[in-house]
Amino acid sequence: MTWWKEGIVYQIYPRSFADSTGNGVGDLRGIISKLDYLVELGVDIVWLNPIYQSPNDDNGYDISDYDAIMAEFGTMADFDELLAGLHQRGIRLIMDLVVNHCSDEHPWFVSSRANPTGPYRDYYFWRDGDQDRAPNNWLSVFSGSAWEFDPASRQYYLHLFSKKQPDLNWANPDLRQDIYRMMRRWFDKGVDGFRMDVINMISKHPHLPSVGDEIQLSWGGEYFINGPKLHDYMQEMHREVLQHYDCMTVGECFDVDIEQGKQLVGADRNELQMIFQMEHMALDHGPAGKWDAQATWSRVALKSILKRWIEGLDGIGWNSQFWMNHDQPRAVSRFGNDQSFRIESAQALAAVTLTLPGTPYIYMGEEIGMTNVQYPIEAYRDLEITSWYREQLAQGRDPVQLLTSIHRMGRDNARTPMQWTDGPQAGFTTGMPWLRVNPNFAQINVAAAQAEEQGVWPWYQRLIALRKVRKTLVYGHYESFMDSSEQVFAYRRRDANGDFLVLVNLSDQPADLTLPEPVRRDDWHLVMTNRGPADQPSRPNLAQPSVWLQYLSPWQAVVAERPLGVNNGT
Repeated sequence: MTWWKEGIVYQIYPRSFADSTGNGVGDLRGIISKLDYLVELGVDIVWLNPIYQSPNDDNGYDISDYDAIMAEFGTMADFDELLAGLHQRGIRLIMDLVVNHCSDEHPWFVSSRANPTGPYRDYYFWRDGDQDRAPNNWLSVFSGSAWEFDPASRQYYLHLFSKKQPDLNWANPDLRQDIYRMMRRWFDKGVDGFRMDVINMISKHPHLPSVGDEIQLSWGGEYFINGPKLHDYMQEMHREVLQHYDCMTVGECFDVDIEQGKQLVGADRNELQMIFQMEHMALDHGPAGKWDAQATWSRVALKSILKRWIEGLDGIGWNSQFWMNHDQPRAVSRFGNDQSFRIESAQALAAVTLTLPGTPYIYMGEEIGMTNVQYPIEAYRDLEITSWYREQLAQGRDPVQLLTSIHRMGRDNARTPMQWTDGPQAGFTTGMPWLRVNPNFAQINVAAAQAEEQGVWPWYQRLIALRKVRKTLVYGHYESFMDSSEQVFAYRRRDANGDFLVLVNLSDQPADLTLPEPVRRDDWHLVMTNRGPADQPSRPNLAQPSVWLQYLSPWQAVVAERPLGVNNGT
């Protein structure tokens, strides 16, 4: 048994999960109060977004003290109680490791800024430059230049994200050792692993060159993504820290291809166990990127991306499967239909996540089909949203069009408070929430979802339970069918212990199936389906193999099993 392969991860954005104090901000004691909820759902790994001390310029991803708990979230005693409560329930905890950058209020940076000749100066990227001209033309992720001028030393420092998030210089061995010591302290406390934030950005080109036209701001990813020393640093981290613990690691990695993925997660590479590859997260992006996202996306492209990663890493490394996280829009609004087929499409997406090869990740609220929001600009709290909106408005863009893009792709879609009940503030807080609750909480909430026998929550619960007992859905060989279909995602998982067929209609229209003859035989036993005869009264019983092997209703998902010993060759 490999626990991080067989486990199901549940991601919690602490600020928005549950507030125990009434101050409108989720906290550790709020999470503690919901531990039995996690047990009931069936998850066995929790990933927490950053809970470290932070001035919160970027909601905790600007860390000022890696060894302290953010006061808004509670105390270290609260954390210890949370960790113990999880472990008592058989749930492991992975933390967010944010070491590409820290806060400008971290003591390292305070010292670095104050003393140009001191030992911490080289923990960051300081470069000469005129006050009106930065050292290079790199564009920040959050708009504007990636450099900030420091009048006192008359130098610039690099920040690929906010100016309050200076990049750490991993070329400095003392910095790396400080990071490794910090990681060991958390492991020794009992945490079970790390999700590593933008980890493939820690190695920069040593000369930090400009991109193309040196005057116009440009994305410099070719010089700081998958950099020249990335694998050296990851292997050193493994030698110094990771190999000494029974731990789980997953790296957030942008702009990686299969070959780079193999290097990062290859079992013989001693780097990471999994990565979040973001290729399918760009399916709906337009020519200008995420803010130019289109309402439609290609199912064929989706299946092709997932298949390439599954087959590319097969026998080499391990996959991760997810539809969303705290940086992405709500899955049912983006990849499903959050209006006429909200429940069915949320179920269909869940069927894919929980039956594909790789560790499944569920983001809080996904298990009840929470949706995107459409707020006025003043209601948003995300730094990325507000920075981009101001920049685009200054360039003369139509505010209505800008808001449409934000409604579709803004990160605050995922960060609205968890909807527990139909009571005040969705049961999240007794006070005023830090971010508005989605107005649809009266209809979409945990209490209502758990009571719906055919709803989203019970469907997740049953799928999780199935994956736990049928290890073929973890380790079985993957074989796909109907790859050119713009509606149907069809595949088989099989090994010596089982043979499963998964059929999912990812569209609003009925779909006819064209499966190969050996698969079409009626010796499959239906394990789960989210659509029944009442959904299409003019059709025969949709729960019968003779029907669902030929036809799927809109957003129907089928999980079927063939008895062992049947001649099941294809």
